[in-house]
Amino acid sequence: MNEEGRPAPGRIAVLGGGSFGTALASIAATKGARVRQWMRDAALADEITARHHNSRYLPDIELHESLRASTCMQWVLEDAELVLIAIPSGHFRTVVRQARPWLKADQVLLSTTKGIEESTFSLMSEILVEETPSRHIGVLSGPNLASELAARHVTATVVASDDGYTRAAAQASLSCDYFRVYASNDRYGAELGGALKNIYAIGVGMAAAMGMGANTKSMLITRALAEMSRFAVNLGASPLTFLGLAGVGDLIVTCSSELSRNYRIGFAVGQGVALEDAVASLGQVAEGVNTVRLVHERAEREGIYMPLASGLYHVLFNGVPPSEMGLSLMRSEHSSDVEFTLSRQDAQRDHHTLSKTNQESRS
Repeated sequence: MNEEGRPAPGRIAVLGGGSFGTALASIAATKGARVRQWMRDAALADEITARHHNSRYLPDIELHESLRASTCMQWVLEDAELVLIAIPSGHFRTVVRQARPWLKADQVLLSTTKGIEESTFSLMSEILVEETPSRHIGVLSGPNLASELAARHVTATVVASDDGYTRAAAQASLSCDYFRVYASNDRYGAELGGALKNIYAIGVGMAAAMGMGANTKSMLITRALAEMSRFAVNLGASPLTFLGLAGVGDLIVTCSSELSRNYRIGFAVGQGVALEDAVASLGQVAEGVNTVRLVHERAEREGIYMPLASGLYHVLFNGVPPSEMGLSLMRSEHSSDVEFTLSRQDAQRDHHTLSKTNQESRS
């Protein structure tokens, strides 16, 4: 039973055949739910159903034997109480529209996608609000490398929604001995954190490829957190969200693990590989590449100070050498250490005071 006295969802649908969607589908099946997974690839769907493997995305993992997969959207969504949507941001709205005839107002819809729609700058839960009748919409975000989760490494995540039933349903359906689901009511902040951290994983990957050490990595991660929270708060999120799993937790794992797709893209670019070739060799979607451009353009329009994101944008899309990204950060204007404890105006005032003092001492 969840916190509102309703039973946990017993019929669950997962849209998407990638690594994270498959890992969540297997967890939910382990919990005893009837789980059906939708994907476009019929051969992969047959493999999951008959052999309990997803050889393309989780080749070494045995999935729960009760999990069933299909290319038939109607069958997968039939009487589902909870729908997990794990579709890359570039195709998210299209798949949701395809699913819409079988989505109902009382279903719980959870997005697991960490990206931003290019044409509208919409987050995935905003697309769900626009495109579906559901009254129960939330997001799942946090430090969740799919291969580790599928291998049953101890992992935690955040379900974020302003709806208590959505939070409770996700916790009841997915929490187990190795997967802990915490709750948040800042859906926008949690989802934005999941999208933004991908940018900085690219930067840390570049730094690693260039031979930078632990000091550099620590600096990049810390300044990334300042930029993320500054950007998100300007757009209406809570700064406290970025102190939790959906903020600093997700940022650390994405910037620290070679399993991270965005880290691997950055590492390849730092070695001199062209961006297009790095993306092609990955074989999966790295959301951060598109997010860099979208966030840079939005920050420019809004006047939000983001030197790291700006540097990454110029490296990826304007041919600037990766070494220049570090120099641009070191030469950017001085700012406060911990965001929101010292305003930008105060930092500028400090710099002005120092300059004035130096001028007086020389005269």
